[in-house]
Amino acid sequence: MQPISILGPDADRLADRLVERLDGRVAVVTRADAGPTDDPSPGVTSTDGGVSGTTLLDAESEPVATELSLSPDGTWSGTGRADGFDTVLDRVAPDHDYCVAVGYSRLRVPTVLLGDERGAEDVPGTVIVTATSAETVDLDDLVASLADAEPWITVEELTERVREAAGEERSGAIATFTGRVRAKDAPDDDRTSHLAFEKYEGVARERMDAISEELTDRPGVFEVLMHHRTGVIEAGEDIVFVVVLAGHREEAFRTVEDGINRLKDEVPIFKKETTEREEFWVHQRE
Repeated sequence: MQPISILGPDADRLADRLVERLDGRVAVVTRADAGPTDDPSPGVTSTDGGVSGTTLLDAESEPVATELSLSPDGTWSGTGRADGFDTVLDRVAPDHDYCVAVGYSRLRVPTVLLGDERGAEDVPGTVIVTATSAETVDLDDLVASLADAEPWITVEELTERVREAAGEERSGAIATFTGRVRAKDAPDDDRTSHLAFEKYEGVARERMDAISEELTDRPGVFEVLMHHRTGVIEAGEDIVFVVVLAGHREEAFRTVEDGINRLKDEVPIFKKETTEREEFWVHQRE
């Protein structure tokens, strides 16, 4: 899924224009009315070929955590809770091609800033467009920029993809690996605040695809998918995923381990670590 954040006056108007232009299933995240707590929560509208439903993820705490209504034509609506924008992105990623967020921004999400351009340095996401109003944004350029941006991939999305692979009927195992940003390696270590990953565009993806194909050629292995996030990733967040569909657990576990080891050894991705005291490129310390 490719997310995009839109901030500033006329953000909802630009979101409407963009949704009409995007080809695929789109989720629109908006800031719901905060009420007395003054803590806005995201609401989600999902659109696909004229079928739409809205989930406001700011419901008060109730005995029933989530309520959904599903009609015969696939339209759904409901209320529930989510622990912030990241949770919403993770939830909608497996089922959508795009997520257009109005009023929210975060690291690694391309952002459009409307109105006062002087606030760009305060936006967490990478600002890809600044404009005075929604009407002055060139949608062709914006869509092209999104096509070049890194998608929001989750391990759940990769798991759903492998379920559709050839040989799925003969599979008895799905194994996954998720690598995370470790805050400390030992109790007395300085705390790591975040890691920053950079990769050779094209080369890294080609090498990961080649590794996946080679591992899939193994007997009893039907599909191997892997994804490594880039940019700034904070302590506790996910970095890398490997998902394997196999006939039996032995092949699945072995292939997951070989996949992450080969990714770390062979794919040109470079890591900069920032701790409480210093910042350094990890490969220069090894």
